[in-house]
Amino acid sequence: MPDQAAAPPANRFERRRAQTRHALIAAAQGILAEQGTSEVSIQQIAERADVGFGSFYNHFQTKAELFEAAVVDALEEYGKLIDSITGDLDDPAEVFAVSVRLTFRLTDTHPELTRVLRYGGLPYIHADFGLGPRALRDIERGNASGRFHVDSPLVALSAVGGSLLGLLQLKSSAKSEQSGPGADEEMAELVLRMLGLPPEEAHEVARRPLPIATP
Repeated sequence: MPDQAAAPPANRFERRRAQTRHALIAAAQGILAEQGTSEVSIQQIAERADVGFGSFYNHFQTKAELFEAAVVDALEEYGKLIDSITGDLDDPAEVFAVSVRLTFRLTDTHPELTRVLRYGGLPYIHADFGLGPRALRDIERGNASGRFHVDSPLVALSAVGGSLLGLLQLKSSAKSEQSGPGADEEMAELVLRMLGLPPEEAHEVARRPLPIATP
């Protein structure tokens, strides 16, 4: 489960443990964002987190476990951020359009978070936390309301998740400038058409004003 989902620490000892765990996860996220790899020593991680070497093993058995927690935490943070912005939208199609467009913008407003997602998000598209269950929920709502027309929501989730990660990769690459203005709207339109909206309607929904509370 994501680190952020844990219950608030009840006493000083638990608060210190939680702070140490958070520092280790933040260090791992920083390493992923900067290097795109987990090929560092536990000593380097502990030094970056400003905790003792032995503290690492009080929370994680292996580096792989720590870096998995780092990606899980980033996915959940991203999911909550998108939820907070799209929570007042009733149209599943608009929720998807806004989510895609915000993904493009988050590379500028939350660069470390999006780099973590870009390097480690693919294996978690179908996880029970983060973006996966939220996107699946909106696909199913869209199907139920008649907005979307997909035979398998899980297959659609795979396509949408891959599209979002590909968008992150494009925005961070040297080819980003070649995508031109309005790339976020174009991607949103393509996703909506993939989910079954008629072309004209997908074009309109993808270009609606973004919610005020954008990052």
